[in-house]
Amino acid sequence: MKINIVGAGISGLATAQAILSRKPDAEITIFEASQRIGGKVWTEISAEGYLCEGGVNGFLDKIPRTLDLCREAGVKPVPADTSSQIRYIYSHDELHKLPEKPPEFLKSRLLSVRGRLRVIYEAIAGGTDIDDETLAQFATRRLGREAYQRLIDPMASGVFAGNADELSLKSCFPRIHEIEMEYGSLIRGLIKLQKKAKREGAKKTPGPGPGGTLTSFDNGMSVLTDRLAEQLGSRIRIATAVHSIDRSGSRYQLQLENDEVVESDVLILSAPAHAQAGMLQGLDPSLAGLLAEIPYPALSVCCLGYRKERVGKVLDGFGFLVPSTEKRAVLGTIVDSNVFPGRAPEDSILLRSMVGGARTPDLARLPDEQLIDRVRSELQDILGLTAEPDFIRIFRHERAIPQYIIGHAARLEAIERQLQQHPGLILTGNAFKGVSLNDCVVNAWETGQALVPQPQNGKDG
Repeated sequence: MKINIVGAGISGLATAQAILSRKPDAEITIFEASQRIGGKVWTEISAEGYLCEGGVNGFLDKIPRTLDLCREAGVKPVPADTSSQIRYIYSHDELHKLPEKPPEFLKSRLLSVRGRLRVIYEAIAGGTDIDDETLAQFATRRLGREAYQRLIDPMASGVFAGNADELSLKSCFPRIHEIEMEYGSLIRGLIKLQKKAKREGAKKTPGPGPGGTLTSFDNGMSVLTDRLAEQLGSRIRIATAVHSIDRSGSRYQLQLENDEVVESDVLILSAPAHAQAGMLQGLDPSLAGLLAEIPYPALSVCCLGYRKERVGKVLDGFGFLVPSTEKRAVLGTIVDSNVFPGRAPEDSILLRSMVGGARTPDLARLPDEQLIDRVRSELQDILGLTAEPDFIRIFRHERAIPQYIIGHAARLEAIERQLQQHPGLILTGNAFKGVSLNDCVVNAWETGQALVPQPQNGKDG
């Protein structure tokens, strides 16, 4: 059985690994259009010693399958510094520490007294008949307008670079949707889940956050994708774009841009949805149309390095997010040198600011000088950072993170129905069932399980 995979990001690489872990002699070829592997996993180390992440900056260590993949690749994860749990929201011209525990929430000035009381009211707030609710609708209904604007809205931009008025709750945060459906309240559900975990002797009890410890590698996230690519070796063909896909009998035919035609029994597309749409236009215009409907806003990542002697300690902890009501260009900034070791020279710090996203995609397209001027102006306002940076690196993503907007679940169902006409064609990647690296790895493992049900080692992940 000949298997072709299109896209050598984490989804394509992990899918190949999942198949080969079950069937080491599987005939697999991976086609990657760009000159490098990794997709949105994109680490660069400058001559000055700054380690910049152009995309994914880590993963939460709560998913066993990702940790298994690290072991299979022979790479050792490194947990973030404990201080990275300290996070801030910039609101009304002030940085507010994000409360980690109920007593801190009650004392925090991030929300007014009325806003805090409204959050507590969530325990008895009513439900809804809306099947597919926006994140804004859900948060306002359950937590109140103020909590939505100052807590949930910046979270949407931090995770998805998205607009909470458009994002679908049940597609973006399915577990939160499930808890409300099952318990009628997030607060009541959390209390019951914590009691259950305590009865069962669980080491960690459920909390309001996603759980797990932020994790990366000593030399950045590309360590994982580079090692997987090294193991896959000549199975990967970089700078080899697929122009179109056709079918001859039971086999798929890939028309490459160099006019070569490649056939396969199983075809796995792990490229972004818009790229999949372009390839599939000739084979199935309806399927291509559904994929093309998944939006990807522009996003720029601006890395700025400073000598400590010139700026001191600009902020403790992880960094800050900015609500859309603040009308800022910067969605948020991470102090990378606080989070993981080796992100900046010993005498320096490294900040990474995100600009654009679904809120203001045009700002992400500003020319370099204008973009950096905007970022520096806002870092001056927010952090009091007036010094000239010693290092600048901009990463541009014309199409960054897929947006699970209202109707996403229905779109996925339509895609699944359309795929029934194409046995042997599999779509994967972060456009469908989760945007995180963990989601991509789990989906890759499930693809491998579907193709080769019995793993070689007799153990499932």
